Parts: sequence; structure tokens; C-alpha cells
Amino acid sequence: MSQIFPISSQIIIANTFLSRLKGLLGRSEMPKNTAFILTPCRQVHTFFMRFPVGVIFLDKQGVVLYKQILNPWRVSRLVKDAVMVVEVDPSTLDKINAGDVLYTEKK
Repeated sequence: MSQIFPISSQIIIANTFLSRLKGLLGRSEMPKNTAFILTPCRQVHTFFMRFPVGVIFLDKQGVVLYKQILNPWRVSRLVKDAVMVVEVDPSTLDKINAGDVLYTEKK
């Protein structure tokens, strides 16, 4: 059964070439309660990173297409129908499944 979840309490959006290129580089860990959204995006890598990240691939409606934990120096699979990738602390993936819907809360 699919569920609907808010993405995170703190969101960082990377929607330009340079912001997507920089990504999480230079950080020593994945910030807790933070989601890093790369858009447009269908594939990510963890080259030069020092920590694993949870990656969630979403379609344009926010439906989870695929999720995985990426260790440093790895490349994710290419998810053809994805329009964005959400990078989170790996423990976040425990409660999210393919078919769930993620959304951002407007305050």
C-alpha cells in the first residue's frame, strides 16, 4: 500500500548546472533531517564523497520510482522516468517504498 510523506523538514534545492555539480561535495556527513533535491536528474554519483547517501528517484508527480543507498565512489542506476533525485540520510530509506508519494510542505 502506497503512503504519502513530507520529504523533510529542511530542503536544499539544486536546480542549476553548478548547484547540481557541487551537490554535497565538501561536507563531512549527510545533514540530519535534510533533503537535497537535484532537478532535473535521473542519475547520481558519489565520487569524492566521504559518506553514504540515501537516494530516492521521483517522477513528476513525486511518486517514488526507485531508492538505494549509495556508498562513496559509486554511480546509481539511470532511472529513465525520474525527473528528480532526493538525497537523504540513508536511515530515511527504511520508511519509504516504491510507489509512495513525497511532497514538500509549504509553511
